[in-house]
Parts: sequence; C-alpha cells; structure tokens
Amino acid sequence: MKKTETLLKSLTDLDGIAGHEYDVKATMTELLKPNSDEMIYDNLGGVFGKKTSQTGKRTLMIAGHLDEIGFIVTKIDDNGFIKFTPIGGWWNQVMLSQKMTITTDDGEKIRGIIGSKPPHILTAEARQKPVDIKDMFIDVGASSKSEVEEAGIEIGNMITPYSEFETLLNKDYMTAKAFDNRFGCALAVDVLDELKKENLNINLVAGANVQEEVGLRGAQVATHKVKPDLAIAVDVGVAYDTPGLASDGDTRLGHGPIVLNMDASNIGHTGLIRHIKNVAKAHHIRLQWDSLPGGGTDAGNIHKSLDGVPSVALSVPLRYMHSNVSVMSKSDYQQAVKLVVEVVKALTDEVVDEIIW
Repeated sequence: MKKTETLLKSLTDLDGIAGHEYDVKATMTELLKPNSDEMIYDNLGGVFGKKTSQTGKRTLMIAGHLDEIGFIVTKIDDNGFIKFTPIGGWWNQVMLSQKMTITTDDGEKIRGIIGSKPPHILTAEARQKPVDIKDMFIDVGASSKSEVEEAGIEIGNMITPYSEFETLLNKDYMTAKAFDNRFGCALAVDVLDELKKENLNINLVAGANVQEEVGLRGAQVATHKVKPDLAIAVDVGVAYDTPGLASDGDTRLGHGPIVLNMDASNIGHTGLIRHIKNVAKAHHIRLQWDSLPGGGTDAGNIHKSLDGVPSVALSVPLRYMHSNVSVMSKSDYQQAVKLVVEVVKALTDEVVDEIIW
C-alpha cells in the first residue's frame, strides 16, 4: 500500500466520536511529533504540531477535526437489544442493517447490527415510511440484558460504523467510514512532513480539533490556545457527481480541492481566498468552488474567536457523507496537501498583514 493509503487507513479505521476521540488523538500525537518543534494540546482533546519560524511572528492554523459521526448506548432491554442516540447528523434512511462497533470502557470492540424488519411482513404504508431512529436497535447476538452487560457494554459506550478502509475499482477512489474528518487529520500530518526541511517565514500550527460534529465546539477552545492570525479549516465537501445530485452543484471527485466561499457558519475571508487562488494558479493546482446554504465547518467558530481570525474552509469532494461508508479521490487529497504546502510557503508577516486588510 502506498504512503497515502497507509496514512488514511491508520486514521479512518480508528473509532472516535465527539467526546470519545482519545484513540485518534493518541495516533495523531505519534504522527505529528516527529515533524513538530512543539506539541500543543487543549483540555478537550485537540492536538496540534507547531513548526516555529525563525524570521516571522505571524501564525497560520491548519485544523481538521478528530471526531466522526456515530452513536452512544442509551438503553439495554431485557432481551439484550441496545438502544442508541446519534452523535452527529444521521439520515435514518442509511442506517438499517448496517454493522456497528460498540467500544467498551475497557477498549473491547463488540460488533453489532442495526436491526430491520423483513419486507415480507411490512404493510405497503410501512414500506414507504423511513424508520425513526428512536425505534431502531442494535443486535449484538445476545439473548439477555445480563449477557450484554457481562460483555462490558454499558450506557454511554461509543458506537461507530464498521467499515474498513479499502481502494475501489479505480485505484484513485478510496472508501472508508471516517474520511469526515480523518482526511483533515491526515492532511495536517502530511503538510508538516512536507515542510519539515523548510525555513518558514511564519509559524505553522497544524492538527485537529474535537467535537466538530456536535456544534464546532473544540474549534473555539483550540483557537484560544493556538492564537492564530489566519486559519484554514480542513474538512470534506459534497461531491455532486452521483445520480440525482448534478443539478445541486458542480464539485466532483478527481477535479481537485474545494474552496468554500461560504456556508451557514462562515463567509470565507476574501483576502485569504485571494491568496489561495493566486498560489493555486502559480502552481497549476486545479480548484473547485462551492457555496452551501446549510452546514458548517470549524471555520465557523475559529473566525469568531479572539479578535477575529480570518478563516477559509478547504475541502475535497466526498460521496455519501455522513453514512457508514464514503468515497474520496486520492489525487484530490494529494492536490489538497500540495496546495496547503504552497500556501504556507508563500506566507510572510507582510503578506499576512495584506490578507487581513
């Protein structure tokens, strides 16, 4: 397996919903440390590596997020079936009969399946109606509540989709459960690695926040810790290249990274967007553009922190976001890394001052 696939697999196969990102943080710490002059942590779990400039004082923050969407255990019934509540945004249409992993407090991984009724017994009306999440349950192959509890499963345990990283027919296409947002984590690692021998003219802090999927919570905490002058939130974007989506947008796999002009949480800072656009043009990096009336990234809380931090969201297109599986292009990822590397190299204190206007 190539370096890109190895890195992405090491991160996407990990389990870590909001508030339970400890394993992802531990792995990110190991990956960031070798190329960092200093490690920065916040008290909620955010982790960043810093490359210190010898000539400049300004700081750019590159932030992914550690958490993925999932669930927590809320009830175990007498027959051993497990009720749950979502952590992050789920569409109930994509959930039935999917494999899940329940992680106990001792770190044991227990597989289960979200149960479903066979179509043979459904009424015509029921077939047309999505099942409410509150009516769903997970079957771990137990016959009683005590059997589930003896296995170590408790109220509050983390539940994550079970779907391992692999490449598809076109080897540029990769599938995994948690590209949202281990993509951003991997990019932070690769950017620091690519710049390890560079003498930067600004300070670079790259890593990942926690609890993005439940309201961009960790971004505000991390920003107060890092105190950046500029920020790029790195997250996934929507791919509109599958049936039924073409009329909603233009971004597609294999066509390069996406710059988000705006979403419901942030209007991309025009000065920073201009800098990114100029760098992309100079280095022949193809860009895609998107604007979303809903949703948001960590840029939504980063830009409102401190005295204001000019921020832009940078992404790659992702198919089937917020489900058990997703599909991403390796070339899009690699071009996103190249873009951020060149954006960093082109920054000086004076350029940052011009960007901020």
